[in-house]
Amino acid sequence: MTAATPNVTLRRALLSVSDKAGLVDLGQALAARGVELVSTGGTAKALREAGLVVRDISDLTGFPEMMDGRVKTLHPMVHGGLLAVRDNPEHAAAMAEHAIGAIDLVVVNLYPFEATVAKGAARDEIIENIDIGGPSMVRSAAKNHAYVTIVTDPADYAALLAELEASGGATTYGFRKLMAAKAYAATAAYDAAISQWFSKVDQEELFSPVRVMGTTLVTELRYGENPHQQAALYLPRGPHISGIAGAVQVQGKELSYNNYADADAALELVAEFRDGPPTVVIVKHANPCGVATGATLAEAYEAALQCDSVSAFGGIIAVNRPLDGPTAEAISGIFTEVVVAPAADDAARAVFARKKNLRLLLSGPLPDAHRPGLTTKIIAGGVLVQERDNGHVTADMLKVVTARAPSEQELADCMFAWTVAKHVKSNAIVYAKGGVTAGIGAGQMNRRDSSRIAAMKAAEAAEKYDWAQSRTVGSAVASDAFFPFADGLLAAAEAGATAVIQPGGSIRDDEVIKAADEAGLAMVFTGMRHFRH
Repeated sequence: MTAATPNVTLRRALLSVSDKAGLVDLGQALAARGVELVSTGGTAKALREAGLVVRDISDLTGFPEMMDGRVKTLHPMVHGGLLAVRDNPEHAAAMAEHAIGAIDLVVVNLYPFEATVAKGAARDEIIENIDIGGPSMVRSAAKNHAYVTIVTDPADYAALLAELEASGGATTYGFRKLMAAKAYAATAAYDAAISQWFSKVDQEELFSPVRVMGTTLVTELRYGENPHQQAALYLPRGPHISGIAGAVQVQGKELSYNNYADADAALELVAEFRDGPPTVVIVKHANPCGVATGATLAEAYEAALQCDSVSAFGGIIAVNRPLDGPTAEAISGIFTEVVVAPAADDAARAVFARKKNLRLLLSGPLPDAHRPGLTTKIIAGGVLVQERDNGHVTADMLKVVTARAPSEQELADCMFAWTVAKHVKSNAIVYAKGGVTAGIGAGQMNRRDSSRIAAMKAAEAAEKYDWAQSRTVGSAVASDAFFPFADGLLAAAEAGATAVIQPGGSIRDDEVIKAADEAGLAMVFTGMRHFRH
């Protein structure tokens, strides 16, 4: 087909919709143009109740709707009218021989499968909401878009009517082609939702032979990671967890790709403290640069900021409590890109209203940090899929491997540092003391350098704030993976750390343990690592 393909005047329309929004107005507009309306079940009833003349599908096919509506449109009188190539002599002859009338417009939206699953319906009800006839009509009409117009989204009714108004009761090939593309996307997403449901309830293996996922475009973004890259935000179809993608933006300029990525990193980390004391996370380039708990959010923010106030400039902040005015005042003291909170009171909103470029995102309830799920990563020629890192350890799971066991405070610091380290790019080293990060070393090619960088940042903070000593003195240090050599651990000891938490499992564990004993450190093994590439 080319742009010269003739317009198609609408003479007969088949309407069969689950979502009745806008149906009557559409039916009235079509009838006013002399379009014959053919319909099924509840759709026909709704149109008749509005005073419209409707031909039943059973009248068209010569067969009644049967089997609780499972069989009604799966018939040659329907699909012949949809699939016939109008200017093909053989097709025209077949239509004439079997008295098959052409159908010019199909308006279909499908059984509410996803909504049925979301409400927790029983299996039998879910199965009954798998549409068969609808997708079949959609695909037939879309395939034959050279002659047939298919509309699957009530939001497109207005565009259809505008098309008819502009083209004298006809549709253009360009419009039909656009609607066909949307139709195939709709049936693909529908089938994806069904496939995912079967995978979740019946799958014996974690990774199904074919993995499909339907998503819906939310918005195009200003640009991607860099201005020369285009980007967009999509949401998964059907139920999805609360999070950054669905957060409500209260104020501020449009979010960029990097804003979303960093805000997600901040929210995922603060979610680890969902049930804990007031906690503030500051993230820069997807890495935490300060995390702290406190008696109040304002107190926690000040402590988190002091960990690395240089990196915090232009950062992303997430909190685990509704944001209050005093915390907002403190945050507004430096340039901040995005603040993420479950909610915000009027005082906090008023403070941020003075910062027109600052984005305030309200996420609602924080997600469960330990929820199951899969993550994907696109690589050249393929897709890597893995379970999300929802692993966590408790104090009773730790193995003391040094002569000295950690004190109660050291153990608490170890657990805090370990939680933060899970969200730091590898190689990750985190010093923490009293529920506050003292220094964070991220993304280095060796663990010793991460230890030194984290200690250096802590030393700079001590100098800036005129502390008597660095916060690393008397701290616990967490390593996201084992120390392959003793050098990284010794660098932490030099910085004043007194306790270490790490996975263990190196062929040199004995050497590292010996070094820890000689340095007077207490060290525990988790048996679990948290690489984050």
